Amino acid sequence: MRSFRMAGIVAIALVISGSIWSATQSQELPGVDKLRGVVAEILGKDPKQAEQQAQDRLTPPSQAVLQYSFAPLVKSAAPAVVNVYAERMVRQQSPFGGDPFFERFFGQQMPGRTRKQSALGSGVIVHSSGIIVTNNHVIDGADEIKVALADGREFPSRLLLKDERVDLAILKIDDSDAFASLGYSDSDRLEVGDLVLAIGNPFGVGQTVTSGIVSALARNGVGVSDFGFFIQTDAAINPGNSGGALLDMNGRLVGINTAIFSRSGGSNGIGFAIPANMVRAVVDAAMNGDDAFRRPYIGATFSTVTSDMAEALGLDRAAGAIVTAVVDGGPSDKGGLKVGDLVLSLNGLTVDHPDALGYRLATTGVGNIAELEVISRKKIRKVAIKLAPPRQRSPDMEARITGRNPFSGALLADLDPKLAEELHIQSNAKGVIVLDVERGSYASRYGIRPRDIVLEINGHQIKRARDVVEIVKGNPRAWRFELDRNGNRLRQMVR
Repeated sequence: MRSFRMAGIVAIALVISGSIWSATQSQELPGVDKLRGVVAEILGKDPKQAEQQAQDRLTPPSQAVLQYSFAPLVKSAAPAVVNVYAERMVRQQSPFGGDPFFERFFGQQMPGRTRKQSALGSGVIVHSSGIIVTNNHVIDGADEIKVALADGREFPSRLLLKDERVDLAILKIDDSDAFASLGYSDSDRLEVGDLVLAIGNPFGVGQTVTSGIVSALARNGVGVSDFGFFIQTDAAINPGNSGGALLDMNGRLVGINTAIFSRSGGSNGIGFAIPANMVRAVVDAAMNGDDAFRRPYIGATFSTVTSDMAEALGLDRAAGAIVTAVVDGGPSDKGGLKVGDLVLSLNGLTVDHPDALGYRLATTGVGNIAELEVISRKKIRKVAIKLAPPRQRSPDMEARITGRNPFSGALLADLDPKLAEELHIQSNAKGVIVLDVERGSYASRYGIRPRDIVLEINGHQIKRARDVVEIVKGNPRAWRFELDRNGNRLRQMVR
């Protein structure tokens, strides 16, 4: 009976405290002071203290908040989010391949068959003319790309630009209609704790909306692109959401949903989105007629700041990007950047790590001024650097090796400071770099990998891709070569 009475008292106290809160939010009700006294007497606390605790524990603060809905925002934004269907033809190997009996009749090449392989993702219309942005991994290798609008209409689309390093692709619907589109939000103004919505087509079930908050900013080490600068959110993102929209509370595009951390394949509350400012830069390049996104050249190499470095510089935490190399005559050298300088910000925006600096440079753009705040010899100073255009590739700087040799199937390129910076290699690296290795080629069999640097072949120092071409023409019977792989020297002999 006593417990029942106490439960009743507590319930009354909660109801009374709720009434007090409502009164303080609108207008004072008759008898409120007496009710406050009753609450205080029951709780054995000061009336003001009791009231404050009641207020702190009550959510939402008013009845009006219960009427809030994301529905108007979704109705406005959803027509601009599309489903992307990518189809590719793949050749399926015969199950009898390698069987001596069947090879007697069909030869070494067993007859296979081709089949259609489909990939499903999402996309966002960012311009009324039908410009769509999605992830590169959604459409990579596709022979045909179709998009389906929220109203059920389907259109073929063509690829304007794709960038594997950023993991973005820009599509175009060739139709005279004006399409619903989303405007961009300034993703640099996003803060941890901001509310966001994710719209996409998870698992192919149809357009789906999920809500969450921004969990973190400037995330790196995600492993889906070379630009380690992602928005992290707990809004549910699942397979099929790739390329979909991450919206702010103004219904504007704040990011493109790209990846998740998951052990099950479904959402675990850790999703990542490419910031809208990067998306805008890539879309602008496509709309200007570029077939590739140009990254500016700064002429310097940067490394992560360790805790020991931070302590030596008098910093309270390890943050920023430390300069490890500066190219003579390059933009950084002309601007006065020195080895050992610690970059803290770019154009007033914080730089937490080298990946963040790369992102800031990419969104600043070629030809523009990057104003760096640096710590140099424990003093803060400003460095203004004009960002140069990237390396212009020419046929004589690259070579695809053919024939019967250990490098056959490898695409080699002259390694210069601009290419080294683009590939995140020390700018003073020398030699010839492997850009690509064909699957099943001799180079692949002998373990040659992209980003390997060819230093020496049969006693000859390799400086240009053409050097390898000339050695191959000699058709040597034995091969001795030396590679640099992530700073480790590898020697190999092939007969």
